[in-house]
Amino acid sequence: MPDRPLTMVLMGTGPFAVPAFEAIRRSGDSIALVVTRPEVISKSRKPAPPGPVRQWATDNGLPIFDPPTINADDAIAKLRSLQADLFVVCDYGQILSSQALEAAALGGINLHGSLLPAYRGAAPVQWAVWNGDAESGVSVIHMTPRLDGGPVIASATTPIQATETAGELEDRLSQLGVQPTLVAIDILRNWDRASVIGAPQDKSLVSKAPRLAKADGKIDWTQTVRQIDCHVRAMQPWPDAFTLVETGTKQPLRLVIRQIAASDHPRPADAQPGQVIAIDGRLLVAVGDGCIEILRLVPAGKREMSADAFVRGNPLPVGTIL
Repeated sequence: MPDRPLTMVLMGTGPFAVPAFEAIRRSGDSIALVVTRPEVISKSRKPAPPGPVRQWATDNGLPIFDPPTINADDAIAKLRSLQADLFVVCDYGQILSSQALEAAALGGINLHGSLLPAYRGAAPVQWAVWNGDAESGVSVIHMTPRLDGGPVIASATTPIQATETAGELEDRLSQLGVQPTLVAIDILRNWDRASVIGAPQDKSLVSKAPRLAKADGKIDWTQTVRQIDCHVRAMQPWPDAFTLVETGTKQPLRLVIRQIAASDHPRPADAQPGQVIAIDGRLLVAVGDGCIEILRLVPAGKREMSADAFVRGNPLPVGTIL
């Protein structure tokens, strides 16, 4: 029956999923369940805030299921009991097994924040910015048990802006993903289950986007101005690009670098990468192919400030190595 309403189970945890899930809620299809990761147990007296998808489901009175693993026998049994047509997965944090996917008549689709097969993995947006890509986008795949490996049903592309952080790009991509998700749902709504659906991914073009670690934020000053700028923007909002400054105390000062700019200030021939080469209302640092100006930073334990405000309150002699 064409254009029949579908019964869906939505699976997500982070903010990237919310715009697409809200569009589905407004579409007229039925949401039988929202599956999300279990709540984080806070070690402090203040409870951890609920995840964005959990909060969205609560606000809209939708039933929530949060098993430790979606592939456990009892979790799969619950999914089967719903007799859902389709699973819609985005920013969930678990890979569904073939047995879990088979619990929905049409299987599952996944909204991913890259132009697959590029950047399969947990941090596609960050890696696209870090690598200096000119464009990014979203892909909706028909899911298989292989991580981000299913055929692409719908996609959309957007340029990466010159000053855009990974957080800013991810916000835009979450909105960009709404329409491809609805398109993919409509394609599956009328799928005869016999014809091929989606376009297979070219295995020769696969690249990985593993989850970032705090150590990934450490700046390598031997890199070029362009590479360092991409790194600084890719690390926002987490884990933040940083450098360590020896201050003569037991612990070096950790400086989070939030914004830099290329500088035409001449780099001394004997300057080492990461060396402060001028402080005259501007904090200039030698790098692999020239000189950069640090514009905004966050000293450990302090608020974000301009580099000028920092050096006024913190003597940082020319020649200091960051």
